[in-house]
Amino acid sequence: MLSAVANVVHPGDVVEVEMDDEVVSALVLLASDDTVILDACDGRTPFVVRPSDLLGSRVYSGQVG
Repeated sequence: MLSAVANVVHPGDVVEVEMDDEVVSALVLLASDDTVILDACDGRTPFVVRPSDLLGSRVYSGQVG
């Protein structure tokens, strides 16, 4: 299951995640089977989530095809 999530999320994608009780968009900096590093691009430090934390999140992929 984790591999399936990591294969859907790639560096450069944008995901919607919940932070501080609000939905924010975050840029995927790195993605592996174990961790995904996200940057909300709002001055906060990038943060790490598990791929399973992204289940049900909207993913906007920059990949064509």
